[in-house]
Amino acid sequence: MLILAWLLPSAVVLAVMMAWAAWAGRPRREETDRSEAAYERFARAIAREHPTAGRPRPVVPRDRSTGIAVRPSRSASVPATRERPHRPAS
Repeated sequence: MLILAWLLPSAVVLAVMMAWAAWAGRPRREETDRSEAAYERFARAIAREHPTAGRPRPVVPRDRSTGIAVRPSRSASVPATRERPHRPAS
């Protein structure tokens, strides 16, 4: 039974996290800081046009994707058959 003592810290952390999750997910009272002035400010901010709305977006050239990964070609100076020297197994 003593070997199971290593489970105790994780069980304590689990219990604390479960209690925190239950507390954080509780139904809350209605917040009273919502005023008519706050709603008016929000409505004015939403109704305004975005500063960059009139600017055209830059065109980004996109490569046509074929779905196949292509490696760069090898240089002609290295023969394709002997790219790495053979080392004997040790």
